[in-house]
Amino acid sequence: MPICVKISHITFPFTGSHLHHMDSGNDTGISEFLLMGFSEKPELHPLILGLFLSMYLITMFGNLLIILAISTDPNLHTPMYFFLANLSFVDICFTSTTVPKMLWNIQTQSKAITYAGCITQMHFFILFAGLDICLLTVMAYDRFVAICHPLNYTVIMNPQLCGLLVLVSWITSVLHSLLESLMVLPLSFCTGMEIPHFFCELNQMIQLACSDTFLNNMVMYFGAMLLGGGPFIGILYSYYKIVSSIRGISSAQGKYKAFSTCASHLSVVSLFYCTGLGVYLSSAATRSSHSGATASVMYTVITPMLNPFIYSLRNRDIKEALMRLSGMVATKGSIVLG
Repeated sequence: MPICVKISHITFPFTGSHLHHMDSGNDTGISEFLLMGFSEKPELHPLILGLFLSMYLITMFGNLLIILAISTDPNLHTPMYFFLANLSFVDICFTSTTVPKMLWNIQTQSKAITYAGCITQMHFFILFAGLDICLLTVMAYDRFVAICHPLNYTVIMNPQLCGLLVLVSWITSVLHSLLESLMVLPLSFCTGMEIPHFFCELNQMIQLACSDTFLNNMVMYFGAMLLGGGPFIGILYSYYKIVSSIRGISSAQGKYKAFSTCASHLSVVSLFYCTGLGVYLSSAATRSSHSGATASVMYTVITPMLNPFIYSLRNRDIKEALMRLSGMVATKGSIVLG
């Protein structure tokens, strides 16, 4: 029979509260968890380390380039690219929440993560995942206004509304992540806790708890429906109206131009939601300890890495801005060397 302990005191970085980790008659407590990762075979660790380090660096470099191109090019100071810059920033934070710790554990041949570190990682993962969803929804609304109400676009999508939409996205995501994280704190956990994942994921944490998790599950499912299903319905409705408006355009050139303005966003939305849905379907279909971790790589690592390529390869304005940015860098470099 597992020995359970209620973790009631530990330092919680983002709330400032202090919690001691032990309150049990057995004098045993959980001060850390073990992230089992992808493979138990040591010979595969260098390959995994090199692969994920490469993907992480590409993600960082690609998204930073998008942010620099948008911030330095006056032609891109529009609502659509303002939201894209925010999405690139969130993707950097989203990937940085999980990958560096995994790389560190592989390099040091350690699977440990402290209890406080695990709760903090879970909190920020939920936060930035929620922000990704909110920003994709806001970008869908932006495309809806641009195509369905082109004459009033600059009036509707004014700087105040754009800033408000991003602020509401942040507030909603922060409140949701705080609620989910704080509800994990009262849970009791068994000793020798192994998380079959490469990061501390909410559902895995709840499954490992010894105490009653009914309320946690209800809040988790309600949050998923509200902050996952709600925005998805909003995106579908926006594109339904967009397709209806495009069908009403008489010229083929006009239809192509209207569709091309939202093709990149539609690709990113499809990639994010399809990979996320695939993760949970694969997790439900198999009980392999590493299958869920492998599937999660799609939306936690690969999707943020591909987003800059999708927007740059399919967007002429971004391509031109990146070329001007590279020209500026080359000019400054020649001046310094000269």
